[in-house]
This record gives sequence, structure tokens and C-alpha cells, in this order.
Amino acid sequence: MSQARFNPDGPLKGRVALVTGASRGIGEAICARLAQEGAKVVASARTAESGESRLPGTLQDTVERIGKAGGEAAFIKADLAQASERERLVEEATALYGPVDILINNAAITYFIPVEEFPEKRFKLMMEVQVYAPFHLSQLVIPGMRDKGAGWIVNISSPAGIHPKQPYGPGRGGTVYGMCKAALERFSTGLASEVYADNIAVNVVSPGLVDTPGVAVHGLINEATKSRVQPIEYIAEAVYRLASGDPQTVTGRVDYAEPLLKELNVEPAALI
Repeated sequence: MSQARFNPDGPLKGRVALVTGASRGIGEAICARLAQEGAKVVASARTAESGESRLPGTLQDTVERIGKAGGEAAFIKADLAQASERERLVEEATALYGPVDILINNAAITYFIPVEEFPEKRFKLMMEVQVYAPFHLSQLVIPGMRDKGAGWIVNISSPAGIHPKQPYGPGRGGTVYGMCKAALERFSTGLASEVYADNIAVNVVSPGLVDTPGVAVHGLINEATKSRVQPIEYIAEAVYRLASGDPQTVTGRVDYAEPLLKELNVEPAALI
């Protein structure tokens, strides 16, 4: 991988990118990748400062990382489980930098519990954050995108959205998670068809298995899966490509990071 470089006059110069779930892991990497191509980045999550989460990483860290490299970024703390917080997020992002050009729906809250034991409260929270929040945020940013003549929405999914097939192995309680991701994918392709005439692209991309704090909490990397671990640069690059493509030709796609990069014949860039 080449040395990381910051390009203030890159393809995203002048564009405003709003990234959710941006305090650590994949969201932080996406913020860095978009910023290094000239985007003004608004990073959002529930963890703004150290001590607010048991996991490492904060919005302050994300913004400082971008600033040190020469990019422009700000953070807005928000709880995407609340409609009023989603509305405030878009209002404040617009007040900071102008209407959102690029929306990356990455935030998630996940519980792995068998269906028989799944609490209603947690089910509704997962659906709110992983399905309705991307839906609502899209509603909020589409008018501004339409007024500007273009827009890009990228929703982060997972292989969990694929239907299980026999022979079935031992379950890990991932049915609700898979359900959320399948719903997100169908929403994305449907929205892509609705806003195509407005020159707004809507796409989905799934990472491989990435070593992030969230993945560590759920114990998803083990002896059986460690050979599938993929550098975080792959998903960051895939998102950048989908967030900068021609909305008339690169839309309505459900992709996986590594195959997409192979199709485009690009190597993931080192991150700032």
C-alpha cells in the first residue's frame, strides 16, 4: 500500500460528507478516506469524548486525525435512536458546511440473541438504528441533494443479510441482525430507483471481516475466522468509490468491498 496522502483538490473538493458511527472502526476510516480527497466531513456518533464508552475511539479522535493531515472535519454527537436527534444532526451539519452531498449510514447497534429469547425493546432499538435511521436521514438530506443537482448515499451492510442455507451450523443469534441488513439493502435499491431522475446515487457495500472494536466485543474474530480478516482500507476505499461515482451509472448496487475494488481495478489507498 502506498504512503497516505492528502489531496485538498481531490474529486470530493467542495462536497459535504455526513458519516454516522464515526467514532471508531469503519466509520472513522471512512471519514479519513473521504477527507483526504477534499470532502468536508461531519462525523457523528454517541461517543464524543474519552470516558463516554467502554470501547476505544471518540469523535474527537476522528476529527483530530483529519485535522492533523490537513483536512476539514467537525463532529456532532447524536443518538440515532431518537428522531429529534437525527433531525438536529442534519440541521447542524447543514449549518456548519452547507447541504449534505454525501450521506454514509454506518451506525449500528447489535445484539446476538436467539429469536426465541430476543427482547422486544432490543429488537425495536436495532430496527430503529439500523433500518429506520438510514431511512429517515435519507429523507432529510434528499431535498438538499436535489437542489444541488446530485447526491450520494452509501449504506453499510453485512454478509449477515444473505439468507442462511443448509446444512445449517450452530446459530449465534444473528437472525435479527441479518434481518436488519436485508431490509437496509432492499430499502437502498428501492430508493435508488426513486431518486435516479434527481441524479442521486444510492448504494450498499459490505465489508469483509474487519478487526474493529465492535467486532472484538462480539468475538467475531477467532481461530476459525482469522484467515478472513481484511484491512480496514478495503471498506474505506469501496465507500469512497461509491460516494464519488457517476450517479447515473453507479447506483442501485449491493456490493462487497474487495470484489468491488477488483471490478474497478483499484488498490485501496493508505489512510491519513
